[in-house]
Amino acid sequence: MNDTTGLTKDAGWELGVRRTVAAPLDEVWEYFVVDGLPTWLGNTTLGLHKGDTYRTAEGVSGEIRSRTDQLRLRLTWQPDDWDHDTTLQVTLMQAATGTTIGFHQDRLASAEERARMLEHWTAVLERVVDDLA
Repeated sequence: MNDTTGLTKDAGWELGVRRTVAAPLDEVWEYFVVDGLPTWLGNTTLGLHKGDTYRTAEGVSGEIRSRTDQLRLRLTWQPDDWDHDTTLQVTLMQAATGTTIGFHQDRLASAEERARMLEHWTAVLERVVDDLA
């Protein structure tokens, strides 16, 4: 039997990872849009406003689709060696013990691509948690 975990009806393959950090929401938001940008997105200069495009030194490009301060960033995310873009959403939620950070990515092309990106975003989230500790 094939494993179809993460396969959606109309958005290809998707994944989600989340962790809670013991830091206030406003501090975590500031980290994501300023100092932590190289950690989670890559080395780039970016305004992070709807319609802004970006390209990282690591070879990822995309466009900011939406920004809701202290809640969500939604952007396209495409490495140079991919023939398609994906949608990446970073969501922050106030939690009893701090702030919950969630990464959600969809429009992935295959189960293998999903597995690679799940590994990638899990590692990124661990670095983010370490930075905010």
